[in-house]
Amino acid sequence: MPDSSFDIVSKVDHQEVDNALQQTAKELAQRFDFKNTGTEIAWQGEMGIEIKAETEDRAKAALEVLKEKIIKRQISLKILDAAAPRQSGKEFKIDIKLKAGISKEQAKKLGQLIRDEGPKKVKTQVMGEELRVTSPSRDDLQEVIALVKDADLDFPVQFVNYR
Repeated sequence: MPDSSFDIVSKVDHQEVDNALQQTAKELAQRFDFKNTGTEIAWQGEMGIEIKAETEDRAKAALEVLKEKIIKRQISLKILDAAAPRQSGKEFKIDIKLKAGISKEQAKKLGQLIRDEGPKKVKTQVMGEELRVTSPSRDDLQEVIALVKDADLDFPVQFVNYR
């Protein structure tokens, strides 16, 4: 019987993040405390978001609104890498990068966790920006999924290609 496997990945659901961004923009336009503050939120390239506001407090408040919308869409806040508010002329800006992919160091750390605390027959293999986990037993794979879900990682993970 062939080994069962799955991949651990860290991907961004672009459509859901875009929906959260659109909802945030709509709320910023409608909410009383954001009226006439020049607060805006927009995409900055493929994997970045920029918040602009006249005051640092409004920029931080807009970031909190974005976080609320992302949580409502069941996306991990770990995908957001928000910089500190910086002044640019008369306005404050917050640059937010979306984190996707598992780096080599993160994959090694995850592989080490699985080897140390997971079932003995489980094997891991780094494949680009994902980590493949294989085992003869599907129960072992279920244990690994539970182990990784409970681990305190600094990046979001999803489990795909479960075979």
